Amino acid sequence: MNEPLLNPGQIRLLVILIYMLILLAMGVLASRLFRGTKQDFLLASHSIGPVLLLLSLFGTTMTAFALVGSTGEAYRKGIGIYGLMASASGIVHSLCFFLIGIKLWKFGRRHGHLTQIQYFRDRLDSPLIGFLLFPFLVGLTIPYLLVGVIGGGAVIQGMTSGAFPAWFPVLDGNGQATPAHGALPEWLGSGLICLVVVSYVFIGGMRGTAWANGFQTLVFVILGVVTFVLLAFKLGGEADLLASMRAVTERVDVKYLTREGIPPTYFLSYLLIPLSAAMFPHLFQHWLTARSAETFKLAVVCHPLFILVVWLPCVMLGIWATTLELPPSVAANQNQILPYLVASQLSPLLAGLLTAGILAAIMSSLDSQFLCLGSIFTNDVVDRFLGRNRLSDRSIVWITRGFVVLIVGVTYWISLSKHPSIFSLGVWSFSGFAGLFPVVFAALYWQRLTEAGAISSIMATAGSWLILFRASNWGANKEFVVTLPGSEWPFHPVVPIFACSVFALLVTTWLTKPPGQSVLNRYFD
Repeated sequence: MNEPLLNPGQIRLLVILIYMLILLAMGVLASRLFRGTKQDFLLASHSIGPVLLLLSLFGTTMTAFALVGSTGEAYRKGIGIYGLMASASGIVHSLCFFLIGIKLWKFGRRHGHLTQIQYFRDRLDSPLIGFLLFPFLVGLTIPYLLVGVIGGGAVIQGMTSGAFPAWFPVLDGNGQATPAHGALPEWLGSGLICLVVVSYVFIGGMRGTAWANGFQTLVFVILGVVTFVLLAFKLGGEADLLASMRAVTERVDVKYLTREGIPPTYFLSYLLIPLSAAMFPHLFQHWLTARSAETFKLAVVCHPLFILVVWLPCVMLGIWATTLELPPSVAANQNQILPYLVASQLSPLLAGLLTAGILAAIMSSLDSQFLCLGSIFTNDVVDRFLGRNRLSDRSIVWITRGFVVLIVGVTYWISLSKHPSIFSLGVWSFSGFAGLFPVVFAALYWQRLTEAGAISSIMATAGSWLILFRASNWGANKEFVVTLPGSEWPFHPVVPIFACSVFALLVTTWLTKPPGQSVLNRYFD
């Protein structure tokens, strides 16, 4: 009997490579519409309509954190993970789009802002605030980027198991093959993802990024639902979907079906984390691409539904994985839970297609974040030092591209450290951005806010975040909590970070001189 031309791991890898070629082709097509201006490269000339805005906003907020991370964390802690992040995020993100996004879009169009730093500098009449925000925003975004890069590498490794056993042998202490035997190593998978993303961002700019985000959002939503249904049938073993879901859920230990293992104060702490969406630099840039304020309506209404469709299946798969006897190397690495389920339970061709859906969610966030950091560096550092508008649009585009390549290289290098938990790393990043929420909310709705108040709030957020992040061993301690003096009530570190931010903003603002009327007239009718 003839040997098959490709083994299962190679089939899955082939499907992944074809998908990545499609993304590169979209970048090339988008480049044909490039107008040569910085507005077009960074904001797609404000031409994005409601459907594409919805898809790009949702796609850029769904990362390996939502898919790979939530499945792995649900495997550890149970269904309470859905309540921690998804249920609150669906509502709070939409509120951020409505209360923050539309107003920032309006001011961006009126005053020509390309980045959120430009908004704060203009709103508070403060050159200093930009130089404080830039390193902190970059520092918070890099952990967010690492979530995607590490998650992507883990997915590709899990899905290419057995592809090239002679090239990448991975054996246990007894000389037996592990699930990673013959698979592309995580460093190679992460490098492949970085290369593809930076290529279509480099070529297509924001238009290519928005197109890729829209396409990838459709891919991972549709294939994510298909993945859930097929795995439910496979794990449940019944002819009917609901019967299969019921059958596999009945085998789950009851401790994974409640949130009893999550203290109430810790659970409530997570209500603050979705506020981070108001200060994501890449979301700000996507908001500015909108054609009009009306464009936001669809995103505000449909975003919570999209959150439900993506998060609930991932959490349920993590819970169902507790009923299986997983290989020790997979059980010890929660980032491998979802890839292992797909690779071990489904046919190679189908598993390859579903892997494309997982990678779509990961890559649809990375592209926006890379491009946004390049935009901030060019407009808020280079252009500021050299003098406003001294650079041509062509120079700005090429400097942005260069910084994007640099950030991709730095992120990839850091990713080689193999952080133990995507979920933990993502939550720490979101906690820092959530600490900046009081600054953007006050800037939009409180005329009395002063430059000193905003700066002190940023410094308090940065200082408290750094102290607590270091105390958690840079996120490696996944059980790190903060307790009130004299009590045993645990809180997530986002609570003291947020409290420090609010306290510094209020006290410093009331102790300093109000802003001039000429500044307020530009932002308050």
